[in-house]
Amino acid sequence: MPFISTKTNVTISKEKETQLKERLGQAISIIPGKSESWLMLAIEGDIPMYFRGDGSEPTAFIEVKIYGSASSDVYDKMTQELTGIYGDVLGVAPDHMYIRYFGSDDWGWNGNNF
Repeated sequence: MPFISTKTNVTISKEKETQLKERLGQAISIIPGKSESWLMLAIEGDIPMYFRGDGSEPTAFIEVKIYGSASSDVYDKMTQELTGIYGDVLGVAPDHMYIRYFGSDDWGWNGNNF
């Protein structure tokens, strides 16, 4: 039950959206027990964003939300992978993105909670 939300000031073409979808679908398996078959994505581009008071550089805020939790080592590996993906696809430098992780034992789907 992972969810990855992307907010960026970069314009995201359909091609870039597809690249993100595919690469994030592969990357989620870094977190034990998570797979693309349960992954939900939200990708928002062209958002006015400022980092260090400057809005001229590609910038991104990524949230990874999962049912349960993972270790710090797993999140470290995920951060490395996500940094590479957003750099490759959107041109966001590692020092112009934040990645936030949330784990929860309260997660609903299909009219019930897990």
